[in-house]
Amino acid sequence: MIRIKRAYEPPDPDDGARFLVDRLWPRGLKREELKLDGWLRDVAPSAELRRWFAHDPAKWAEFQRCYLAELDGKPESWQPLLAASRAGPVTLLYGARETERNNAAALKIYLESRGEAFTLQNARD
Repeated sequence: MIRIKRAYEPPDPDDGARFLVDRLWPRGLKREELKLDGWLRDVAPSAELRRWFAHDPAKWAEFQRCYLAELDGKPESWQPLLAASRAGPVTLLYGARETERNNAAALKIYLESRGEAFTLQNARD
């Protein structure tokens, strides 16, 4: 199970493994407050894509397309998250105010599709 959550929300026992998936550290938070299992900067969108998107709802579809293409090119950045999700719950933490259209939401969809593909492949083997 993969969840997303704002980094500013308090940790919950149901979060499982907690990973920050933003390139930038969330403003005003101390490292010990996040209770992280990892900060995966490389899984975040490129700085150029992040700046271009700027959480503009009109750019959401194009942002997702571009971000997923970036992820396809760097599987080493997201494979640890997929592996962790096979072991138990995973929570992707993000700093954006936008709760529905952010990189963690797009990453969750991406990982879930990769996890389903992995499950189907194993069922065939």
